[in-house]
Amino acid sequence: MRGIFPYLVIMLSPPLHEGANPGANQAQVNPHVSVDCVIFGFDFEELKVLLIQRQESPEGTAGSWALPGNLILDNESLDNGAYRVLRELTGLQNIFLEQFQAFGDPDRVRRAEDIAWLTYMRDQPNARVITVAYYSLVKLMDFEPTPSSWARNVDWFPIGAVPSLAFDHNGIVSEALSALQRHLRQRPVGFELLPPKFTLGQLQRLYESILRVELDKRNFRKKMLKKGILVPLDEKQRGVPHKPAQYYRFDLERYEAVAQGDFDFTPAV
Repeated sequence: MRGIFPYLVIMLSPPLHEGANPGANQAQVNPHVSVDCVIFGFDFEELKVLLIQRQESPEGTAGSWALPGNLILDNESLDNGAYRVLRELTGLQNIFLEQFQAFGDPDRVRRAEDIAWLTYMRDQPNARVITVAYYSLVKLMDFEPTPSSWARNVDWFPIGAVPSLAFDHNGIVSEALSALQRHLRQRPVGFELLPPKFTLGQLQRLYESILRVELDKRNFRKKMLKKGILVPLDEKQRGVPHKPAQYYRFDLERYEAVAQGDFDFTPAV
């Protein structure tokens, strides 16, 4: 299903993670450039990020958690490489994806466990790798993650409880959240994380979870409804222990027509 904003067409290629030994496909892989993806989801309570636990090496290196990423192929663009990563990991296509930053610190690999893992997994473990990072927004109810060939586990982590990650991935997650916060204040990207129908309370919780602040209920609802991009539905919640709330849907055509760019609901400083 087409997302709220334009997307690129995916190009499929053989799966290769940043740390994977490319073997017979060595000639097709650029050992110095990779893409890493921060995949965000929302469960109506907390913003979450998808992490993969890498497999252990024969030397007993612990399986650290990491972001999904790939070395790019010599014949593909960065964007196509990023879409390929998500395709290989999730099986999903046509989802929101945004490039937000490049990471090129020559000391990206510092920890002994990371060095040991790369030595086991890569033909060129000492090669300097510059990674271009993307973030993706997915609806949790439409998403069934499965571990890729180099990983032994995959799971969602609350954004406030991300463990110590491999390489510089904690920094990448932090920068991805900052980018998402900036974009959320400029355009309604958050609707990519919600189902087709939602309540105003759920929408406010989404904004609070991403912006990491508590918003005034009355002001948020008044400002959001004033924009005219929400369509009230003749339907309310069922089976809830509180007063059922009305459902709304996002009107993409209305948004594109008015192109309002102020979605900052945080209190003025």
